[in-house]
Amino acid sequence: MKPLGTNNSQAVTDVTWRRLFGALTKDGQALNLQIRRMIVHAIETGMLSKNTRLPSTRQLASLLGIARNTVTTAYQSLIDEGFLVSRERSGIFVAAGGNGRIKARHQADAVDDWSSRFAIKPSGLRQICKPRNWLDYAYPFLFGQYDPALFPTNNWREAVRAASSVKEIQGWAGDMIDDDDPDLVEQLQVQVLPRRGIFAGKGEIIVTIGSQQALSMLVQLLVGPTTAVGIEDPGYPDVRNMVSLATRNIVGLTLDRHGVLPDDDFVSRDVTFLTVSHQCPTTAVMPLDRRQQLLQIASRENVVIVEDDYEADLSIESDGDIPSLKSLDAEGRVIYVGSFSKVLAPGLRVGYIVAPPPVISELRVLRRLMLRHPPTNNQRALANFIALGHYRQHLGRTGAVMLERANLIADRLPDLVPSCRIIRGQGATSFWIEGPPGFDGRQLMDLARQSGVLVEAGDIFFADPLAGRRYLRLGFGSIATHRIEAGLFRLAKLIEKSVERSGTGLRDHGRQPGCHPAILV
Repeated sequence: MKPLGTNNSQAVTDVTWRRLFGALTKDGQALNLQIRRMIVHAIETGMLSKNTRLPSTRQLASLLGIARNTVTTAYQSLIDEGFLVSRERSGIFVAAGGNGRIKARHQADAVDDWSSRFAIKPSGLRQICKPRNWLDYAYPFLFGQYDPALFPTNNWREAVRAASSVKEIQGWAGDMIDDDDPDLVEQLQVQVLPRRGIFAGKGEIIVTIGSQQALSMLVQLLVGPTTAVGIEDPGYPDVRNMVSLATRNIVGLTLDRHGVLPDDDFVSRDVTFLTVSHQCPTTAVMPLDRRQQLLQIASRENVVIVEDDYEADLSIESDGDIPSLKSLDAEGRVIYVGSFSKVLAPGLRVGYIVAPPPVISELRVLRRLMLRHPPTNNQRALANFIALGHYRQHLGRTGAVMLERANLIADRLPDLVPSCRIIRGQGATSFWIEGPPGFDGRQLMDLARQSGVLVEAGDIFFADPLAGRRYLRLGFGSIATHRIEAGLFRLAKLIEKSVERSGTGLRDHGRQPGCHPAILV
């Protein structure tokens, strides 16, 4: 990397400065912050050496097509921080060199075969893969992502500012060891959990880094090499993978149109992992009588149930709300997992577990060994967001938008793809699509991606990929409402072409156009 300048007299051309600030964008972070970051990076990597003269504020503003005050603010901040120095009648200069050029480090590897040293090999497991740049696609029908237009930016900023006073910082900046932010725990108890019929007492809640960490810790705590575990099939792939790393004593639980059946496979298990409110991925909503039956049998056979209520607060059709399994549990055998990822943003990474105090106590020690505790600044900001009433307001606004999208898809899609079964449990934020025999969901997913449409192949949710070959999951939390119809038309053309090529059609399903039957029998 060649430095841009080494002394006062060395001229640096406009072309070079344009290259240095080439990544500047008016759609991203504040311009003065971007300029500061780019200059600091250039100094630290040796691209800008000591005593290199920077353009005047007027010159750089003109070169970049931005306000002069923006450049002045950036320069002054870097002067205050010691990266730049202002010399009277001479200009602005780099004050000191950074760490020098960053070079790739190469060294001999003393271990010939690292794979032989791995106790486990997670990379060998089948996992959900979504494009990292999904926002760049015109029609992202993805589940689990979020629509940036729905994020409550101003209200979140207010909550963050409220958590950023000197007094608040003193409250959360210290090492909490294995504890959680008491404000967030209180808001969970008062405003969040009661919506699901859950009233948690002292010592019954632990905060996690999303539901993912919650499930991982529960697997570590509850599942040993000989533990008999039941998981849904189809079900959440990450739970299947977590459990498979801990034990081989796994049974895929039988599903019907109402979710898990309390059959012989269920009663033979020590622990089961269930998604009863919106079964993943079929979206089936387990009715109240099935939930009660499940709990009665679990009590008789001493089965522990982990309830993953991953999108509880986004139950967008309130008339069909059914109490969570945890709220019906009188014995404390249901461990409840919740998250804010689906309703706010996945990047927030805040989840929680509700369980009897002995379970929470062990989880606290386990979490401490992993990472001590989740970032308390995020916990406090979220607590403020809920306490100020923003969370309830956001749920109302988001729910209305999601319901509009759900109705639009339910109205259009059956007529566009008459060869498929289309399923959505009440309140769910995705549709489960079953193609006719011979349909290949993964092939369709790849073709759709080339056309700017993102959907998820269903085979990843099945223990046997061939059993899920005919399925697709279509989410609508991440796609703007005005893009849905055009995206559906594009997707439908690809699906029907695929069906024609496979030589199958509506008659293979034995259904009538416009029907929305459950897929499992």
